[in-house]
Amino acid sequence: MKRYLPLLMAIVSGAAHAGYSATLTTPSYLVEIQVRCEEGAVTCDDVSYQGINRKTGTRIKLRGKTLHSLCADGVTPCRFIGYAFNNKGVTYQVDDDGHLLVMQGKKVLVDEQGEWD
Repeated sequence: MKRYLPLLMAIVSGAAHAGYSATLTTPSYLVEIQVRCEEGAVTCDDVSYQGINRKTGTRIKLRGKTLHSLCADGVTPCRFIGYAFNNKGVTYQVDDDGHLLVMQGKKVLVDEQGEWD
């Protein structure tokens, strides 16, 4: 039994943190989002973004979190609205409706609507 314990723990750990992934395709980018939190978690701070520029093939990998609107109490997260990622002063936001917004401060670098696969 002792030799199977690491395998059993890996299976249980994998099931608890199974998460999900989704791919967004916009005119210029292919974005894969992976959420690695326990099933049923309302918020998640373990989300990855892998973006590929469809014209140049340039890739970027980022870590981020889910975004939610707040309930009436102003504290409790209510409705899921998307994902947020930061990289050296550049903010990437991917909304649940397929909108990709990339900003550097107040300057819009990318503003594209896409479709989830």
